[in-house]
Amino acid sequence: MKLLHIDSSILGDNSASRQLSHSVVEAWKAAEPQAVVTYRDLAADAISHFSAATLVAAGTVAELRDAAQEHEARLSAQTLEEFLAADTLVVAAPMYNFTIPSQLKAWFDRIAISGKTFRYTEAGPQGLCGDKKVIVVSTSGGLHVGMPTGVGHEDYLKVMFGFMGITDIEFVRAHGLGYGEEVRSKAMADAQAHIRGSLFAAA
Repeated sequence: MKLLHIDSSILGDNSASRQLSHSVVEAWKAAEPQAVVTYRDLAADAISHFSAATLVAAGTVAELRDAAQEHEARLSAQTLEEFLAADTLVVAAPMYNFTIPSQLKAWFDRIAISGKTFRYTEAGPQGLCGDKKVIVVSTSGGLHVGMPTGVGHEDYLKVMFGFMGITDIEFVRAHGLGYGEEVRSKAMADAQAHIRGSLFAAA
């Protein structure tokens, strides 16, 4: 079993999503001792945003690429390969301004590739990655689940993963983190209890 662990918070050791995503991975490793984990920190080692340079690099044959184009092409290929190789993904997704971090959006732009993770058919788009499981660590300062303010956060993640065929998505939530220390502590404790208690109960 292979797991891809994605962190995207810019807060370093102060990040709630990082604390929880690492707890998820440790629980997964305990349930799957032979696990192989690949880690990508999108804040410390940011993926450049999708751009014209990305498209030019992809459309240029390898022998003709300059150094910048080779870097872009290699980054795209490595990011996609990590995703395709994973059986399970743990994705830490804090809410920034009612949506996911731009670093995480840049990651999605590198893996949402026609012919690789989805394809278009006469009946419409078809996801090609339906055998994967995704665990999303969802954190936010407020309470947005089921609200219009949450559409660009968890709903967006469901749409993106669903477009690639992934429907086995579980959320580990710690919300209301900005509502004071008592609410924050309870939200984090509840999330940790969920990780320890039921997240890998079937493993």
